[in-house]
Amino acid sequence: MTSTTTTVRRARPGDEHDILRLVRALAIYEREPDAVKATPEGLAALLFGEDARVFAHVAEQDGRMVGMAVWFFNFSTWTGLHGLYLEDLFVDPAARGGGVARALFEALGQEAKAHDCARIDWGVLDWNELAKGFYRKLGGRRMEGWEPWRIDGEALERLKG
Repeated sequence: MTSTTTTVRRARPGDEHDILRLVRALAIYEREPDAVKATPEGLAALLFGEDARVFAHVAEQDGRMVGMAVWFFNFSTWTGLHGLYLEDLFVDPAARGGGVARALFEALGQEAKAHDCARIDWGVLDWNELAKGFYRKLGGRRMEGWEPWRIDGEALERLKG
């Protein structure tokens, strides 16, 4: 039996096509296959542009991207420190169970330490028990008392005026 080495690094220009491939695979996994509107050009501009405010780490095995973590900084008025918000984490099904997701989280932990972040936050779908179990093993916990809320679509258009 041969072991596969996983390399995790910050995403760089040229990764946008593989990142989008993983985003689409995530959308299928999350039962929203038609929801992805992102384009490689849009991702490149947002991740690698001059005013980038979204970041990504990617995991590779044998030169193939098998995982990604897309994140940005948030802020806590209570701690007076930034936090890191994990927007999406995804690992190709064939690469699961080999430590890829843990390696991506460790890279996020290093980012949080380097930027003096008080915490890492993320959301998980209520039906995704496999992910919840993984997050618990890392020391993650469900935030009691907080509900995710959102304004988008027509409501957001009304706010824009």
